[in-house]
Amino acid sequence: MPTFVKIEEGKVDKSVFDQYIPAHKAYVKDLIAKGHNAKTGYWAKMGGGMMVFEAASMAEAQAIVANDPLVINNCVNYKLYEWKIVVE
Repeated sequence: MPTFVKIEEGKVDKSVFDQYIPAHKAYVKDLIAKGHNAKTGYWAKMGGGMMVFEAASMAEAQAIVANDPLVINNCVNYKLYEWKIVVE
C-alpha cells in the first residue's frame, strides 16, 4: 500500500488542543489495528506534528485524515502527501 504523510500545524491554544489528544491517539491505534501501519508524533519544539500511514489511494488517505479528531475539531492546519519511499 502507498504511504502517506500528514504534516500538521496547531492552530488552537494548547489547552484546547490537549483535550483531543486522547481521541487522536485512540484513532491512530484503530488505524494500526486496521492495517494502516500508522505512526503519529509531534515536533520537539511544539506547534505541529506528523502522522505517517498507509492507504490504498489518495482518496482513502484523505478520508482517514478527515476523520482524525484533531481535524474534525479544527485543531490543526495540515497538508497531505503521498510519500514515495526510496530506501528502507
